[in-house]
Amino acid sequence: MFFIYSFFTSGQVIAQLKDWNEVDGCLVDGVPTLKCLEVVFSNLLFLSSAFFLLALFIMLVSGGFTYLTSFGNPEKVKKAQGTIKFAIIGFVIFLASYLILTLIDFLFLGGQGKIFQFKIGE
Repeated sequence: MFFIYSFFTSGQVIAQLKDWNEVDGCLVDGVPTLKCLEVVFSNLLFLSSAFFLLALFIMLVSGGFTYLTSFGNPEKVKKAQGTIKFAIIGFVIFLASYLILTLIDFLFLGGQGKIFQFKIGE
């Protein structure tokens, strides 16, 4: 959503969501180190989550449209129900993975949200 919002509101292109300078020790004399993989992984995870949710939304809309335009054809109704079913299953798996990571953060890291910050060695 941030990408879509920034795309329509500003004339500039944002290459990454998290900046290299946000991680201490990432740049040494202007050269990226292995610590910069935190930034790359964080950006990839955020963008892949956004694309996954977009794909699920498109599946739901497509399944709903197929269901509405099936005119009682049993094959089309079955296909639409399958599309909607798998979109909902995908969303439940996505939500469960987020909740599992949040639970791990709460139980083992004290609920500080560090699991989503990708801190190495801290």
